[in-house]
Amino acid sequence: MQGDAVSIRETIDLPTRAHGLDVESDGSVLVAARRPGDWLLRWHPARARAQWCWVDDDRRLNGHVLRAPPSAADGAGTVWTTETDQADASGWIGVRDADTLAKRAEWRTHGMDPHAMLVLPERVGEVPAGALLVANGGIPTQSETGRSHRNLARMDPSLVALDARDGRLIGQWRLPDPRLSIRHLAFDPVSRQVGIALQAEHDDEALRRDAPLLAIWGAGGLQAAPDMPRGMGYGGDICARPGGGFLVSASRAHAVLATDAAGRIMRRLALQDAVALACAGARWWAAGSQTLAIDAAPVSLTASLRLDNHWVALG
Repeated sequence: MQGDAVSIRETIDLPTRAHGLDVESDGSVLVAARRPGDWLLRWHPARARAQWCWVDDDRRLNGHVLRAPPSAADGAGTVWTTETDQADASGWIGVRDADTLAKRAEWRTHGMDPHAMLVLPERVGEVPAGALLVANGGIPTQSETGRSHRNLARMDPSLVALDARDGRLIGQWRLPDPRLSIRHLAFDPVSRQVGIALQAEHDDEALRRDAPLLAIWGAGGLQAAPDMPRGMGYGGDICARPGGGFLVSASRAHAVLATDAAGRIMRRLALQDAVALACAGARWWAAGSQTLAIDAAPVSLTASLRLDNHWVALG
């Protein structure tokens, strides 16, 4: 994408649907399979180079991958993946060699269904800069049911902070409503808070329809934003809003919600099947099924191009 024009530069075929992405310093893209997934990819588009890693049968990937920041004590480096144990549904961080993508250790996430991760860029309250934040979605899963949501009365979503050196638990936070699954994370450098996209799993349709799609974590702890009428209970992605606050894709409501730092809706932008969000500097991008929004201005897509759950801004 250059300016307001959209074109396909490079493509690669995938064995199944992908989900989360992360870009490395040399331009390589790390790609994780959609949960429950069994493959991990490093792809360098400019060099047409692909490196595949298939996970062990006792684990399934949960859709997100993150390159750890460089460390003098880390040798070749580390890649983190969120994973689920097939036997007991416990959540884990796979600690992988950055060169080979082979797992060399793993850390508990102290919950179920871990999803997105974020490295805290600065100290927030008692949590130091460099801590690894993990969104435990909290939905019980079993290998034989795949993505089916069962036993939702056992849901236990939480946000955890882990020591990025050894996986030690630094802190854990929960919302009062256990049916709000904690999914995706974004740091707002203006308010110095983390925004969290939520997905409601209430049995009652009215509760799901108007549930908050956003929670805020900062020095004062974790709290849900006000209810979001007609948000339809599904926050597909989140990014920081230029100037402060957050953008949340209300995928089932076909809209992007722009909020202030407290989670109050400032603007609602219609976008069919809104999901993937990204921002860089003063600009932001949102993807729908047939249309993009660039700084809230619509841009049509070609019929052959359909954007999926997440994307990242390069350069």
